Amino acid sequence: MNFIAVLLPAIEHFHSIGYWIAFFAALLETTIGIGLLIPGSSIVLFMGALAGNGFFDIGDLLWFLVVGAFIGDNINYYIGKRFGSKIFSKGFWFIKPSHFKTGEAFFEKHGPKSVFIGRFIPSLKEVIPLIAGTFGMRRVPFAVWNIFGSIGWSLAWALPGYFFAQSLSLAQIWLTRAGFFLIIFLLVFVLVYILKVYFVKKGKRFFSFLFSVWLSVKEAIKENHEVQKLTEKYPTIFKFIGKRIDKNNFYGLPLTFFLFSLIYVFFLFGGIIEDIINSEVILSTDIRLENLLMVFQTPELIRFFFWVSLLGKWEIVLIFTVVVIIIFWIWGKRVYITPLLLSIVGSELFAFVGKVVIHRARPDVAIYAENSFSFPSGHATIAVAFYGFITYALIKNLKQWNKKINAFFIGFILIALIGFSRLYLGVHYMSDVWGGYLVGTIWLIIAISLLEYLLYKKSTTTNVLLSYTKKRLITYGLIVFSVILYAIFAFNYKTPILTLPKETNETVINDMSVIFTNDQLKYTETIFGDQQEPLSFIIVARNNQEFIDLFERAGWSLADEVNFSSVVKMTEAIFWKQPYVEAPMTPDFWNTKVHDFGFEKLTQLNKVSERHHARFWRTNYLTIKGDMIYVGTASFDSGLKWGVTHKINPDIDTEREFLLNDLQRTGIVSNFEQKQLVNPKLGSNFSGDVFFTDGKLYLMYAN
Repeated sequence: MNFIAVLLPAIEHFHSIGYWIAFFAALLETTIGIGLLIPGSSIVLFMGALAGNGFFDIGDLLWFLVVGAFIGDNINYYIGKRFGSKIFSKGFWFIKPSHFKTGEAFFEKHGPKSVFIGRFIPSLKEVIPLIAGTFGMRRVPFAVWNIFGSIGWSLAWALPGYFFAQSLSLAQIWLTRAGFFLIIFLLVFVLVYILKVYFVKKGKRFFSFLFSVWLSVKEAIKENHEVQKLTEKYPTIFKFIGKRIDKNNFYGLPLTFFLFSLIYVFFLFGGIIEDIINSEVILSTDIRLENLLMVFQTPELIRFFFWVSLLGKWEIVLIFTVVVIIIFWIWGKRVYITPLLLSIVGSELFAFVGKVVIHRARPDVAIYAENSFSFPSGHATIAVAFYGFITYALIKNLKQWNKKINAFFIGFILIALIGFSRLYLGVHYMSDVWGGYLVGTIWLIIAISLLEYLLYKKSTTTNVLLSYTKKRLITYGLIVFSVILYAIFAFNYKTPILTLPKETNETVINDMSVIFTNDQLKYTETIFGDQQEPLSFIIVARNNQEFIDLFERAGWSLADEVNFSSVVKMTEAIFWKQPYVEAPMTPDFWNTKVHDFGFEKLTQLNKVSERHHARFWRTNYLTIKGDMIYVGTASFDSGLKWGVTHKINPDIDTEREFLLNDLQRTGIVSNFEQKQLVNPKLGSNFSGDVFFTDGKLYLMYAN
């Protein structure tokens, strides 16, 4: 957005005038006749971009836009009240009677809420307020829907410009690892959306099929001769079982289901605690996943996931809880309030005790500092306990099947996003989030059980004497109000971002065997910690640049990072069978870290599908002279597998010797020696490719 600074180098001198430009753009956007000539939406989008560049305050700009849009619609409303019938019959300026007929049909279909919906439809936003005035729509409902529409329209046009300008390198993001990560993230959401559409269309039939199967199985069991004999022999036991599966009695199937679910989740939670205390596999997998996600972190995505993470912050949850309680109250659903509070308070207390007892430290890669312990994740806990309860309440009270499914998937996505945001920000491990989900689920089950019990006992509350329309207006108003408070909180929340570089804890050594403090460090590993190929090289160089120069002198190219641009380029090269000497490599792990360098060299075929490749990691060790120490492996890609990764040649020792010869020919290697690192080994890598090796390693020194 640098062109803004070029076009308006002195815009700060017109700071206050800019707000009034936004005000009149919003006002005239829907004024009858004038709105067709004024590109109000485009102006608002541009003003939002200016705010993103710091020329305006986004909060002040939104106030001017909302007020302008509100006044503009009211002008049309009063024009309609006074001159509506004449304008309808004769038209006005560029607006013909046919435009009014379209708007009239829209208004009749959607009623008062058309004032809100029409705000976002270009051909109707100039006409709907006029029609509302002409039809004699009452002033208060019009004003309420008008406020919602003005706020929604202002946010819909100003914020995209604001966030676009905030990301000065937005186009570049899509060509980075973050862009590649974002595309994968979006693909997951597309798959979830497809699943949602399937359940909307086929879900009822699917569950009806399962229910019919269950009835058939149940009937077959009852008619079985052996079962009938057992029933006659042990009537008390089967009577007890019958009561436990009675779906019409809360103490029957509902309570049985809740108890079994609760016990199962308790066992899962106990299992994850045991794994955290005793299992090195869980701990190392947590660290590898955090190191992998760190590769895809960018300021823009950090900002997005930070906003998502704030949905689990206690201040925001408190605001939303108060709003939800009021909504339950005015709709006569007061029986939901106690279970909701039980779910929230119980889960948070449980999570607090878990943090104190387990006493687990936060990950080292955290973006910002958190004062509490790591396990379980409080955000993940409240995501299930609070948003899960709201989702259940919506599903229980919505009448239409498609709305129930929509509520379920929205709740599921929101809970998943909050949990993932904690991983992306590096403030929790995967097992922390999973533990938080389990704690939240435990208390969600308890809360739902209490709710169903209260409903079964036919607990009643006095209904609020408000019309259906007023209840809806108050509900929408409370929701908008809470969202505004959330946005204000997020804009003003200051977090202690860790801007200082992490300590590398470099250690000076004179014996290379010190690197391998345990047997696991002699091997590369999968994300789950399974051993892969043993290391085949230790290379000593003065710095990273000298290390890279060594390989480039040997005719090897530094691989591009995995991002959207490189993956597209690699796909194109594979399809057209063209060379791509810097093609990206799939991530590999050593000592829980993703490889730092990937080098490759094409064969005479000059195709991406076949190449020599090596991955290297920079260790935290230095020689006495201060030189850096790198470890790595080499293997030969003999073809493609599954269309997404390469298949390696089993004889990795031959590739080790090939790389050694290339490095020697550079004249940079001063000396080398061969050591026996591990015993001869036959194994496989993460994709199941078999390899064999004599277990030897080369120690090399660059000049």
